Amino acid sequence: MGNPTPLASAPTLTLSSHKRAYSYAVTISHLFADIHASHLPADRVIGQYFRDNKKHGSKDRRVIRESLFSMFRWWGWLAQFSNGEIVSKQAPLPKFWFQQLCGCAQLEQHSWQDIITAWHELGDLFVCPDMPSETLEQKAQMLQQVMPSGVTLTLEQLVPAWFWQVTEISEHNKPRLIAAMTSRPPIWARAQGVSVASLVTELQQQGIDAKASEYFSDALSLGHKSINLNDISQYQQGKIEIQDLASQVIGQVCAPKPNQQWWDACSGAGGKSLQLASLMKAQGQGGSIVASDIRQHALDELIKRAKRAKVNNISIARWRSDELPVAAGSFDGVLVDAPCSCTGTWRRNPDMRWLDTQAVVDEKPQLQLDILTRCSRAVKAGGVLVYATCSVAAAENELVVKAFLAQHPEFSIETIAHPFTGEASQMLTIWPYEADSDAMFVCRMRRI
Repeated sequence: MGNPTPLASAPTLTLSSHKRAYSYAVTISHLFADIHASHLPADRVIGQYFRDNKKHGSKDRRVIRESLFSMFRWWGWLAQFSNGEIVSKQAPLPKFWFQQLCGCAQLEQHSWQDIITAWHELGDLFVCPDMPSETLEQKAQMLQQVMPSGVTLTLEQLVPAWFWQVTEISEHNKPRLIAAMTSRPPIWARAQGVSVASLVTELQQQGIDAKASEYFSDALSLGHKSINLNDISQYQQGKIEIQDLASQVIGQVCAPKPNQQWWDACSGAGGKSLQLASLMKAQGQGGSIVASDIRQHALDELIKRAKRAKVNNISIARWRSDELPVAAGSFDGVLVDAPCSCTGTWRRNPDMRWLDTQAVVDEKPQLQLDILTRCSRAVKAGGVLVYATCSVAAAENELVVKAFLAQHPEFSIETIAHPFTGEASQMLTIWPYEADSDAMFVCRMRRI
């Protein structure tokens, strides 16, 4: 991405706060346009921008980054200021862009009041209602006061319309899901080889808002603020792995035992492989894990993480063709964390809900069923097969499992307990509002 439009192209501004506010507005607008045009993840685009523009101090980066992600988080409402129009990089900034910036600042209760006040004046929004923090309905009522006439705000607008066509959720829980989608999740982590209590104490002494999870003995939250992991000695020593709480549910459902052989068939960078190794070690020595992926760079990252964590029972078997990279019938457990639409991570990646279309869901089930079918061959008699995604779409989850079981009577589904509610389930969806996490789906089957 190129540099922001020089300030000389801005309207005549006299107050320094107005000049800074306009400069921020230009930068955020250009980043917003670039992300929509490229369909690249927002964190990748903004990361590259900051690497290319080292002039920005910590406050600059915070204003730009938080405003940009807030814009995506609330775009379903803020788009009403412009009828969905995205400002061209070649065009001067219209008033509605400043109104949209004001809106997201008020909705998120940002603290840079001098900049927000300047945006209000540049957008001709001289009356700004205080935004209540209690409910989304109250926020909608207050924001609607400064919206164009005829605009009605609804909770459903905060995610794209197609999402409701692919997601099965009760009317009672729909507002809870939307509320979670409009809030930032904490950074979740997992302790490796050390107690959570000691980690929490050490991290709190470093100014990190660390708290132990009430659900898993090795899980902890690191708060909501961005953290430079390179500055945390416990991370460099392999005592902490960053892993969302919903993702940690998958390893708990796998429940590997000492001396077992497990295959993480779609390992990515290895978060769940490391969790499986940690769960095995907590019960005693022995056992091994094979991690596979089609992407060598992901496996290289896994190797680095395993070395940092001093884990030596994970080996690599890269997918190089449609043939299994491991021996059939040789594993006590196989985890298939299948490629998916990632709708369960929209809370952490709000840009993706507006960049993707329903096609991202529609194109996945056949691939997922194919991967699950092939990987099932590696499960030995009496062994476990776990299917998981970070999607909330039934087509990628329940329907894939049902199709697989219909074709493979040698597998039976098992009942598992919801780790946050205790309810028994055979098809388990973890919702973001249940424990302040991402969303995940998981199902556990056994070869008869």
